[in-house]
Amino acid sequence: MTRAMGLGEGGGVRAAIESLCANLGFDRASRSRSQRNSVAFTIAVISLCAKLSKADGVSSQLEARAFEEVYHVPPEEKANVERLYDIARQDVAGYDAYADRVARLLADEPELKRDVLEALFHIAAADGIFHGAEDEYLADVGRRFGFTEAEYRSMRALFVRVPDDPYIILGVPPEVSDAELKARYRRLVRENHPDTFLAHGVPEEFVDVADRKLAAINAAYDQIARERAL
Repeated sequence: MTRAMGLGEGGGVRAAIESLCANLGFDRASRSRSQRNSVAFTIAVISLCAKLSKADGVSSQLEARAFEEVYHVPPEEKANVERLYDIARQDVAGYDAYADRVARLLADEPELKRDVLEALFHIAAADGIFHGAEDEYLADVGRRFGFTEAEYRSMRALFVRVPDDPYIILGVPPEVSDAELKARYRRLVRENHPDTFLAHGVPEEFVDVADRKLAAINAAYDQIARERAL
């Protein structure tokens, strides 16, 4: 199957990506395992982002700009990364292989897997329309990352408006007590503050996503607080 999708040895997309890696100096012989893993992770994330942009059939410039917002590229590598993005966004075929690769590389880092999935949501929502095909794409990526359906819905609600359901954003049931609600809100704010992200070693390129996520959390809590007169 990987060969049919262009990801097997000799496949068109695979060959183009390997050629690009060679141009970047990513030859396997001269790199340590950790460095090779870092390169593999970078390629997988860029490819997931690019293929997501094609999930609804149209890869827009809004989505390309959203990718640039969450994945800051050094100037000297910008042309190569743009080439990789353009190659990968030709179609969605093979996204599952990249999702599985990220899941393996981040097997012991669930928070980083969450950051990657939320970055994908940021891109999907960039054009103001969350297409059903994008939902299916991200739901499958979420499953491959090991997230439950409830966890996926909670993350989706941070980026895709769910009318009258701020409880999903905060990940609590409507019958939650005021005290539990406040405790949950304070914990989410603490965990999702951009400074906390950076302190935990999350790449700086995900800070823009953290800002958007925190805004959604604050808006959801404010809505519930007004309804409850807290």
